[in-house]
Amino acid sequence: MALSRRELLEAGAAAALAAALPSPAAAARRARPNVLVVVIDTLRADHVSAYGGRALTPHIDALAEAGLRFTRFYPEAMATVPARRSILTGRRVWPFRHWHQWPGLRDTPGWQPIADPRESTFTSALRRAGWWTGYATDNPFLGFSRPYGPLRDSLSRFVAVGGQRGHGTSVAQVSKQRVEHWLIPELRTPYLRSLLRGYLGAGGYDRDETRSFAARVFTAGAAALEEASRRRPFALVVDTYEPHEPWTPPEDYISLYASGRHEGPEPSMGRYRRVDDWLSRRRAGPVLDRMRDIYAAEVTMTDRWLGVLIDRLHQLGLADDTVIALVSDHGFLLGEHGWTGKIASMLHPPLIHVPFLLCDPRPGRRRGATSGYLAQTHDVGPTLLSLAGLRPPRGMTGVDVSPLLRGRRPPARELAYGGYANWHYARTERWAYVSMNRGYGRRLYELERDEDERHDVARHHPVRIDRFYDAVVRRAGGRPPIYR
Repeated sequence: MALSRRELLEAGAAAALAAALPSPAAAARRARPNVLVVVIDTLRADHVSAYGGRALTPHIDALAEAGLRFTRFYPEAMATVPARRSILTGRRVWPFRHWHQWPGLRDTPGWQPIADPRESTFTSALRRAGWWTGYATDNPFLGFSRPYGPLRDSLSRFVAVGGQRGHGTSVAQVSKQRVEHWLIPELRTPYLRSLLRGYLGAGGYDRDETRSFAARVFTAGAAALEEASRRRPFALVVDTYEPHEPWTPPEDYISLYASGRHEGPEPSMGRYRRVDDWLSRRRAGPVLDRMRDIYAAEVTMTDRWLGVLIDRLHQLGLADDTVIALVSDHGFLLGEHGWTGKIASMLHPPLIHVPFLLCDPRPGRRRGATSGYLAQTHDVGPTLLSLAGLRPPRGMTGVDVSPLLRGRRPPARELAYGGYANWHYARTERWAYVSMNRGYGRRLYELERDEDERHDVARHHPVRIDRFYDAVVRRAGGRPPIYR
């Protein structure tokens, strides 16, 4: 397979044209539209070309052209499992009060099951109202852990795609040389060797992208669409764990971004720590540059397989009466602020600014527009229910942002806030604030002068930073807890 930038962009242009030409036959079903939700893990907004990002993402861009692009969208809870709880339930899940570890989930605040998923999720509300509901994912927690069994049972159909994070792995054929090809010396710890060996045994898509988890999930989602098309109206969630690390894309994708020939092992992931704790000054620049190339390649590969799902939607004649939402849970630090990985104290745009696209094919809805509304992950559920013509359940605390599609205003939100582990953030149009939950380590950035958030001005604004902390505490119902 030989890829070119032109082929990728032409693919996106074709998808955009198809999305822009609704057929008259859809009118009869517009009152009860289908719902398609795409969740892409670890997707930074600044690596989506529709957001001015570096990676080529023609299919995501086509959705942006067909709908409304939110330019200030932030997860109210992180990371993987808390964010999905927020998306699915339409309610704030941060701060993580009374949290304890659950078997099968990580020992991180907020990693817990959804309470009563037959009643509390937007999919369950749609199913009660007559929608067929489905979910296809390789997410190792939603798809396989025991605490998420009730969620799986709450849907008309759940498709668990094995392989990601070791499910169904076969490592016998994975050589030491192949593992070390994807691990630079600084990454060759016993844990990371084992993790990558399992990952390559389950996928091995560095040589065949059809084995990638994005390919498997979006292909499974396309197959689920065929069943859904016979059970309209439907609500289908297609949730891919890519481009979560490790990143092992085929060389054709990497070559789209690499500026020169690369020889030697690859940095398929980053350590969750300060850059200077694991990379020397001499190595940091080249390694981080290569990590960014590989991450961009993984994003582009994920987008390519998203195209399979969107193409199938059009082939089945479903596009004209299907509302589409695309969202991510969090980003990933690629050396910004001196860190790599997902670092709870670094609640800055590389980690918390993610894409949110909302497409409604019905007449009179905004297409190719942008909104600077301070939207968050718990807004997804009530918004989709409203677009389906249903009243969101009382327990949903998110904002219905669908009026923006009609050129109207949703309820005002002057402050976006949320948290990760023992840290939280708050953002307005002008200011960005980060703090430990108990108020220590508070930082403040003035966005008009410092959009990259490099210069902490908290000591110059003691009253303002106290107000930010007090505002978060008041909205959170008291001081957020601290867990070890």
